[in-house]
Amino acid sequence: MANYFGTDGIRGEVGIEPITPDFFLKLGWAVGSVLSEQGKASVVIGKDTRVSGYLFESALEAGFLSAGVDVGLLGPMPTPAIAYLTQAYNASAGVVISASHNHFQDNGVKFFSSKGLKLSDEDQAKIEQKLNEPMVSVSSSNIGKARRHEQPLGRYIEFCKSTFDRSVNLSGLNIVIDCANGATYHIAQDVFSELGANVTIINNTPNGFNINENCGATDTKHLQQVVLDTQADLGIAFDGDGDRLMMVDQQGELVDGDELVFIVAKAWQASGRLTNNTVVGTKMSNLGMRHALRDLDIAFIEADVGDRYVMEQMKKHGAILGGEGSGHMICLDQTTSGDGIISALQVLAVLASSQQSLAALKAQMVKYPQVLINVKTKEKINLDNHQQLNTTIQEVEAGLGDEGRVLIRASGTEPLIRVMVEAKDAQLTQQSAEKLANTLC
Repeated sequence: MANYFGTDGIRGEVGIEPITPDFFLKLGWAVGSVLSEQGKASVVIGKDTRVSGYLFESALEAGFLSAGVDVGLLGPMPTPAIAYLTQAYNASAGVVISASHNHFQDNGVKFFSSKGLKLSDEDQAKIEQKLNEPMVSVSSSNIGKARRHEQPLGRYIEFCKSTFDRSVNLSGLNIVIDCANGATYHIAQDVFSELGANVTIINNTPNGFNINENCGATDTKHLQQVVLDTQADLGIAFDGDGDRLMMVDQQGELVDGDELVFIVAKAWQASGRLTNNTVVGTKMSNLGMRHALRDLDIAFIEADVGDRYVMEQMKKHGAILGGEGSGHMICLDQTTSGDGIISALQVLAVLASSQQSLAALKAQMVKYPQVLINVKTKEKINLDNHQQLNTTIQEVEAGLGDEGRVLIRASGTEPLIRVMVEAKDAQLTQQSAEKLANTLC
């Protein structure tokens, strides 16, 4: 049986299996057939701003309708908005057509349960099994109905604002927001300006092809320069589907996901809000964050890479805060998924209440130098049985000692091997990462 689901849904290059209209048609039917096993079902479908979204929206819609499932179309919306609106519209599932931080040539699909959570491995297995069966439409009298919801934008904006602590305000705060020409382009300015901030918006003119292009959470150089040029207090960067967050301080320095999680964790601990005094990160979480949390007696739980796995560990350990250095932050007492806008609001609430700058809060955690090298592969590599790689890992780890670490893993969404090295010595970190990457070339 083919395994279509990766770390975060199904993703790939448009026009190459499985990112084709015929597959999306059958995928809609397969998911709809699984949902219909529990009775009459409905789904909501949203998408980011890449041009192929129109194509796959139509294909998925037809697939769901052929399975007898009603469809509500939401148009361009952030991924976390779909998680919220699935519950708000009492849908059986939510569907997002997006390739997240990838460029427009790629696309994909993510699914949320009726509770706004990413699908479990068991649910994905049921869908994979259904994809192996012949596609058979329901009878004409049972075909699903489609409609376009009229007010999803306003509902989501008000939801985001409701998560902000109104005992503080953002008046006088000058913010630059980078929307990555993605799904937050028509939302972010309203949220932050209506809470009192002075907002400058950049990269908010999507044309179907410029999503994540030299902008957003995966490329903050433009944002950093605009923050300096406008003498703003800080910058906020979202990725193309709005579930990642990076920030920039007034000095133009990047503040990544690990640092943002630490800032929020420290403030929430001080206020008594940090449930179980626990934070969930991943194997990629910086040693500096781990040590800073340890110094505050905050427990750190390590999950596999991917916000779905962070969420699993959060629920398991009763935590309400988790995240990744790449910018996913989950505030589980506010929402059911990583949400860039809501996460940014939590950070801004800390700034406003503490009356400290983002740079000052960032300085309370010292990051270890971390080098990540992505090695493209033509075929699947068995990392466990790669003798040269394993020998080199032993040599590198011996050189790093207790002040560093190595992590080698295959990407769950792309044909890449990710080589990560962390250590106090920046030069040693770079040399070690290059030495490991060369064994895979």
